[in-house]
Amino acid sequence: MMRNENENPHAPFQPDPKEEQAIDELIAKYPTKRAACLPLLHMCQRRVGWISPEVIDFVAKRLEMSTAEVKGIVTFYTMYHHAPVGKHVIWVCRTLSCELRGAKTIQEHLERRLGCRPGQTSRDGRWTLKKAECLAGCGYAPVVQIDDRYYEELTPAKLDAILDQIEKGEMPPQSETPWRLP
Repeated sequence: MMRNENENPHAPFQPDPKEEQAIDELIAKYPTKRAACLPLLHMCQRRVGWISPEVIDFVAKRLEMSTAEVKGIVTFYTMYHHAPVGKHVIWVCRTLSCELRGAKTIQEHLERRLGCRPGQTSRDGRWTLKKAECLAGCGYAPVVQIDDRYYEELTPAKLDAILDQIEKGEMPPQSETPWRLP
């Protein structure tokens, strides 16, 4: 499922036939329907951009779970957005290793450049800025995650170069560190 920016966020969530087939195939991979909850939520979030109440209802019905169970999962994991977000989501790691190596400087730089604070979206709707407790790159701090890619050993200048590429419609490759899988 791909994100549809023109989709009404309050309409009932309804996958098309191709998406239904993908959902059926996903559920078939697991011993129980409920075991497919996390990946199904990811599929829905990629389409809608966030986990709306309508998505929670859909997932609960599709997996024969209560809406409270699904909402509990959505609110437990930070990878699910509880409100609409910008086209790109930037997570700044703020754990001790990153903090000691400049995460605060990176975050303040992003706040100035994007014109928003953590938990907010830039006025142009391109960027949502968030704080992460840990992005698991302590040896390569400071670390930022943009969408599903990780960028390590950042300086404001390196980060600006990455953001400039993204704004041109290019997605720069993530950092190539020995511990990260291809």
